[in-house]
Amino acid sequence: MKKITRITTQKKRKDRYNIFLNDGAGEEYGFSVDTSILIEYQLRKGLELENATVNELIQKDTMHKSYTLAIHYLSYRMRTKKEIHDYLVQKEVEPDHIPVIINKLTNEKLIDDRQFAEMFIRTRINTSSKGPMVIRRELSDKGVAMSIIDESLHQYSDQAQFEKVQKLVDKKFQQKKKDSFRKQIQNLQASLQQKGFTQDVVQAVLREVNANQNQDEEWEAIIYQGEKLLRKHETKRTGYELKNKVKEGLFRKGFAMDLITRFIEEFIDGQE
Repeated sequence: MKKITRITTQKKRKDRYNIFLNDGAGEEYGFSVDTSILIEYQLRKGLELENATVNELIQKDTMHKSYTLAIHYLSYRMRTKKEIHDYLVQKEVEPDHIPVIINKLTNEKLIDDRQFAEMFIRTRINTSSKGPMVIRRELSDKGVAMSIIDESLHQYSDQAQFEKVQKLVDKKFQQKKKDSFRKQIQNLQASLQQKGFTQDVVQAVLREVNANQNQDEEWEAIIYQGEKLLRKHETKRTGYELKNKVKEGLFRKGFAMDLITRFIEEFIDGQE
């Protein structure tokens, strides 16, 4: 048996107390506890504790400190079960304590993977240009079950995707007017797939874009690219060889053959 001889408040943590014990060989520091444990066990000067009780108090306080770590981690934003688990492992929390802490946080509604997924998706829809496939991968990396992800992704409707993709397409076309229409479409398709939009939505938007192709802008683009090619090759090549080099270059850049022929006729044949 050990008797409590003193209880003192820690200088830096007023919610924690140092417990001093005497087992008959003189007073020595025993352990420290949080206020809640002090009250729960009614710890006071003169109280006698068995060794098993002392060990129980130390374990309970260790658990409480680990739980407080998790609460602090949650104070910045919502977390998934996996994120909490990985954080506690990183903080070298006793392995046996981790599932107990996670279960407690779950019962207290402080962690909820379904709620996390729904909020995460809404935030991504409202603040990013990411499509559902990328969001799915991000949630999976955070340890959310695929069944929860699939159910939560229903809020990212095809219509919402379509509108977001349209805005991205309009923005890209404004930036890349000097490229051929075909090259712009190819780059757009790759970019939109990389951002995680579904193939059906991407194709639906691009069909609309194809239907509204601006021939005047395509002609201006081929003039810009064709003149660049002319400046590059005309100092070393003339005649048939120059025409072929320009023609090959414009074809690789995605321009249609009828426009290439028109450019050759007007900007090379017309100058001879």
